[in-house]
Amino acid sequence: MLMKAIVYTKYGSPDVLQVKEVEKPAPKDDEVLIRVHAAEVTKADCEMRSCHFPVKWLWLPVRLTLGLRKPKRTILGMYLAGEVESVGRDVSKFRKGDQVFGSTRLRLGAYGEYVCLPASYTLVPKPCNVSFEEAAAVPLGGLNALHFLRKANIRSGERVLIIGAGGSIGTFGVQIAKAMGAEVTAVDSTIKEEMLRRIGADHFFDYTREDFTKKGKTYDVILNMVARSSYSACIKSLNPKGRYLMANPRISDMLRSVLTSRFTDKTAIFAFAGEKEEELLALKEMIEEGKIKSIVDKIYPFEQAAEAQRRVETEQRLGPVVISVGVTKE
Repeated sequence: MLMKAIVYTKYGSPDVLQVKEVEKPAPKDDEVLIRVHAAEVTKADCEMRSCHFPVKWLWLPVRLTLGLRKPKRTILGMYLAGEVESVGRDVSKFRKGDQVFGSTRLRLGAYGEYVCLPASYTLVPKPCNVSFEEAAAVPLGGLNALHFLRKANIRSGERVLIIGAGGSIGTFGVQIAKAMGAEVTAVDSTIKEEMLRRIGADHFFDYTREDFTKKGKTYDVILNMVARSSYSACIKSLNPKGRYLMANPRISDMLRSVLTSRFTDKTAIFAFAGEKEEELLALKEMIEEGKIKSIVDKIYPFEQAAEAQRRVETEQRLGPVVISVGVTKE
């Protein structure tokens, strides 16, 4: 049995992506077969496709994992929403017809019409009040934002600054911080100001015009998604006992964070999100209660995956970009 998938067999520009027919997977005893309705197009997808990583230390371990000369796994996509098509004989958690969303981890495969995943992966029921496309845009940004902001132990009234607030993680970071009672300042480009204020940002800095570190303002928490940000400038912008959260750290920043946390009254954190089921269920509940919402910049049809990735790489998007996946009739 065949299915359609967006495939790449060599590293390069978005043009290496092609829609092809490939073998439809079958679930093992502990797996679920998911009919994919939508998948988020992420910066990580683009970096894996091009094999170019802004955090340089990731290059070798990721390339060893993905394939040195050409990709081992030819179907990208880590975050999806869809329906359970069938389950393995040892699976009791899901049944045919369940609407789910979650992560494929480094198995990838969400750019295909179907994907098989272990039932133990981070897959939970889709929020009842959003579309598949909106649901697919939640796991990456929502899980990372929730992970870091929980580590910050934000208290009501604290001042939170989010660098790179207009991306997948940042848009959820703004909303979750607001839900925690924080006063939120967003840092991003001009085109994202209206959207960020609409989802809750109290203040905004356009990084192309002004440097927030030179304004003399300080914050209780800084959540940073931009690898090239100045570590020392961000630390200086923290209040006493402030927390600096790094979602995309350089090795030098990781080393400096140990010294900061050990020898000052400030804390620097770079612990990566574990993408836990409990966290995704918490996001589902927050969405259904109206505390946060999924912000989708643009939805592309299956055949326009290259255009979708170009949109992500230009940084002109206002939130996550999503591919809507059609399914071959059998």
